[in-house]
Amino acid sequence: MKRTFDLVLALSAMILFAIPVLLIAITVRLTSKGPALYWSNRIGINNAIFKMPKFRSMKFDTPAVATHLLENPKSVLTPIGDFLRKSSLDELPQLWCILKGDMSFVGPRPALFNQDDLVALRTEKKVHELLPGLTGWAQVNGRDELPIPQKVALDVEYLQRRSFFFDLYVLWLTFVKVIKRDGVSH
Repeated sequence: MKRTFDLVLALSAMILFAIPVLLIAITVRLTSKGPALYWSNRIGINNAIFKMPKFRSMKFDTPAVATHLLENPKSVLTPIGDFLRKSSLDELPQLWCILKGDMSFVGPRPALFNQDDLVALRTEKKVHELLPGLTGWAQVNGRDELPIPQKVALDVEYLQRRSFFFDLYVLWLTFVKVIKRDGVSH
Protein backbone atom coordinates (compact mmCIF):
# COMPACT_ATOMS: atom_id res chain seq x y z
CA MET A 1 0.00 0.00 0.00
CA LYS A 2 2.87 2.40 0.82
CA ARG A 3 4.47 1.93 -2.61
CA THR A 4 1.15 2.51 -4.40
CA PHE A 5 0.56 5.65 -2.33
CA ASP A 6 4.08 6.88 -3.14
CA LEU A 7 3.60 6.31 -6.87
CA VAL A 8 0.20 8.01 -7.05
CA LEU A 9 1.31 10.98 -4.95
CA ALA A 10 4.65 11.36 -6.80
CA LEU A 11 2.96 11.30 -10.23
CA SER A 12 0.33 13.78 -9.06
CA ALA A 13 2.99 16.08 -7.57
CA MET A 14 5.08 15.90 -10.76
CA ILE A 15 2.08 17.00 -12.82
CA LEU A 16 1.12 19.72 -10.33
CA PHE A 17 4.66 21.08 -10.04
CA ALA A 18 5.77 20.65 -13.68
CA ILE A 19 5.75 24.36 -14.51
CA PRO A 20 7.29 25.50 -11.18
CA VAL A 21 10.04 22.86 -11.59
CA LEU A 22 10.79 24.16 -15.08
CA LEU A 23 10.87 27.77 -13.85
CA ILE A 24 13.15 26.88 -10.93
CA ALA A 25 15.53 24.99 -13.25
CA ILE A 26 15.74 27.96 -15.61
CA THR A 27 16.25 30.39 -12.71
CA VAL A 28 19.04 28.29 -11.19
CA ARG A 29 20.81 28.17 -14.56
CA LEU A 30 20.41 31.92 -15.16
CA THR A 31 21.60 32.98 -11.69
CA SER A 32 24.68 30.79 -11.26
CA LYS A 33 27.32 28.83 -13.11
CA GLY A 34 26.72 25.07 -13.48
CA PRO A 35 23.81 22.69 -13.98
CA ALA A 36 20.36 23.20 -12.44
CA LEU A 37 20.52 19.88 -10.61
CA TYR A 38 23.04 18.63 -8.11
CA TRP A 39 23.27 14.84 -7.87
CA SER A 40 24.68 13.51 -4.63
CA ASN A 41 25.56 10.01 -3.56
CA ARG A 42 23.21 9.05 -0.74
CA ILE A 43 22.75 6.03 1.46
CA GLY A 44 19.53 4.17 0.73
CA ILE A 45 17.83 1.05 1.96
CA ASN A 46 20.27 -1.55 3.34
CA ASN A 47 23.05 1.04 2.98
CA ALA A 48 23.03 0.86 -0.83
CA ILE A 49 24.28 4.03 -2.52
CA PHE A 50 21.97 5.83 -4.94
CA LYS A 51 22.06 9.16 -6.77
CA MET A 52 19.70 11.79 -5.34
CA PRO A 53 18.96 15.02 -7.22
CA LYS A 54 18.29 18.43 -5.72
CA PHE A 55 18.06 21.82 -7.31
CA ARG A 56 21.50 23.30 -6.91
CA SER A 57 21.37 25.86 -4.11
CA MET A 58 25.14 26.16 -3.64
CA LYS A 59 27.93 27.32 -5.88
CA PHE A 60 29.21 24.74 -8.35
CA ASP A 61 32.56 24.09 -6.62
CA THR A 62 31.24 23.66 -3.04
CA PRO A 63 32.63 20.55 -1.27
CA ALA A 64 30.25 17.56 -0.95
CA VAL A 65 29.82 17.62 2.83
CA ALA A 66 26.90 18.17 5.18
CA THR A 67 26.01 21.86 5.18
CA HIS A 68 26.65 22.26 8.90
CA LEU A 69 30.30 21.23 8.29
CA LEU A 70 30.94 24.18 5.98
CA GLU A 71 32.75 27.11 7.58
CA ASN A 72 30.23 29.66 6.30
CA PRO A 73 27.27 27.98 4.52
CA LYS A 74 25.69 31.31 3.53
CA SER A 75 28.82 32.28 1.58
CA VAL A 76 28.46 29.37 -0.85
CA LEU A 77 24.75 29.80 -1.60
CA THR A 78 23.67 30.78 -5.10
CA PRO A 79 21.59 33.97 -5.46
CA ILE A 80 18.38 31.94 -5.06
CA GLY A 81 19.88 29.17 -2.91
CA ASP A 82 18.65 30.53 0.41
CA PHE A 83 15.08 30.78 -0.92
CA LEU A 84 15.22 27.26 -2.40
CA ARG A 85 16.42 25.76 0.88
CA LYS A 86 14.05 27.66 3.18
CA SER A 87 11.07 26.86 0.97
CA SER A 88 12.27 23.23 0.48
CA LEU A 89 11.76 23.67 -3.28
CA ASP A 90 15.30 22.34 -3.79
CA GLU A 91 13.87 18.92 -2.83
CA LEU A 92 11.32 18.68 -5.68
CA PRO A 93 13.60 16.66 -8.03
CA GLN A 94 13.55 13.87 -5.45
CA LEU A 95 10.09 12.96 -6.73
CA TRP A 96 12.10 11.12 -9.41
CA CYS A 97 13.74 8.96 -6.71
CA ILE A 98 10.31 8.13 -5.31
CA LEU A 99 9.10 7.02 -8.74
CA LYS A 100 12.25 4.90 -9.20
CA GLY A 101 11.77 3.27 -5.81
CA ASP A 102 15.00 4.61 -4.26
CA MET A 103 12.98 6.73 -1.83
CA SER A 104 9.55 7.00 -0.26
CA PHE A 105 7.64 10.11 0.78
CA VAL A 106 8.18 9.28 4.46
CA GLY A 107 11.21 7.61 6.02
CA PRO A 108 14.57 8.61 7.44
CA ARG A 109 16.28 11.25 5.29
CA PRO A 110 19.02 9.64 3.18
CA ALA A 111 22.47 10.23 4.65
CA LEU A 112 25.32 11.58 2.57
CA PHE A 113 27.77 8.87 1.48
CA ASN A 114 30.39 10.27 3.87
CA GLN A 115 28.27 10.57 7.04
CA ASP A 116 29.83 7.45 8.54
CA ASP A 117 28.70 8.19 12.11
CA LEU A 118 25.05 8.55 11.07
CA VAL A 119 25.16 5.46 8.84
CA ALA A 120 26.82 3.34 11.56
CA LEU A 121 24.28 4.32 14.22
CA ARG A 122 21.33 3.77 11.86
CA THR A 123 22.73 0.35 10.94
CA GLU A 124 23.17 -0.59 14.60
CA LYS A 125 19.54 0.40 15.28
CA LYS A 126 18.19 -1.34 12.11
CA VAL A 127 16.99 1.95 10.61
CA HIS A 128 19.00 1.11 7.45
CA GLU A 129 16.27 -1.44 6.61
CA LEU A 130 13.84 1.39 5.83
CA LEU A 131 13.48 3.13 2.48
CA PRO A 132 14.72 6.71 2.96
CA GLY A 133 12.16 9.48 2.72
CA LEU A 134 11.61 12.90 1.24
CA THR A 135 10.55 13.78 4.78
CA GLY A 136 10.57 11.93 8.04
CA TRP A 137 9.75 11.92 11.73
CA ALA A 138 13.14 13.48 12.55
CA GLN A 139 12.55 16.26 10.01
CA VAL A 140 9.28 17.34 11.62
CA ASN A 141 10.91 17.20 15.06
CA GLY A 142 13.96 19.38 14.47
CA ARG A 143 15.30 18.94 10.94
CA ASP A 144 18.76 20.54 10.61
CA GLU A 145 19.05 21.33 14.30
CA LEU A 146 19.15 17.75 15.63
CA PRO A 147 22.34 16.05 16.80
CA ILE A 148 22.89 12.64 15.20
CA PRO A 149 21.94 10.48 18.24
CA GLN A 150 18.64 12.35 18.62
CA LYS A 151 17.96 12.10 14.88
CA VAL A 152 18.54 8.34 14.96
CA ALA A 153 16.34 7.98 18.07
CA LEU A 154 13.52 9.63 16.11
CA ASP A 155 14.25 7.36 13.12
CA VAL A 156 13.94 4.36 15.47
CA GLU A 157 10.65 5.74 16.78
CA TYR A 158 9.43 5.99 13.18
CA LEU A 159 10.54 2.40 12.55
CA GLN A 160 8.43 1.27 15.50
CA ARG A 161 5.38 3.45 14.79
CA ARG A 162 5.26 3.34 10.98
CA SER A 163 1.86 2.92 9.41
CA PHE A 164 -0.10 4.50 6.61
CA PHE A 165 -1.83 6.89 9.01
CA PHE A 166 1.40 7.81 10.76
CA ASP A 167 2.90 8.61 7.33
CA LEU A 168 -0.08 10.87 6.59
CA TYR A 169 0.48 12.60 9.92
CA VAL A 170 4.19 13.14 9.12
CA LEU A 171 3.27 14.51 5.67
CA TRP A 172 0.79 16.93 7.26
CA LEU A 173 3.38 18.11 9.82
CA THR A 174 5.91 18.52 6.99
CA PHE A 175 3.48 20.71 5.05
CA VAL A 176 2.95 22.89 8.14
CA LYS A 177 6.71 23.14 8.84
CA VAL A 178 7.50 24.05 5.22
CA ILE A 179 4.82 26.75 5.15
CA LYS A 180 6.18 28.19 8.42
CA ARG A 181 9.82 27.61 7.32
CA ASP A 182 10.32 26.02 10.70
CA GLY A 183 13.54 24.14 11.55
CA VAL A 184 15.69 25.38 8.64
CA SER A 185 18.99 26.71 9.92
CA HIS A 186 20.83 27.11 6.55
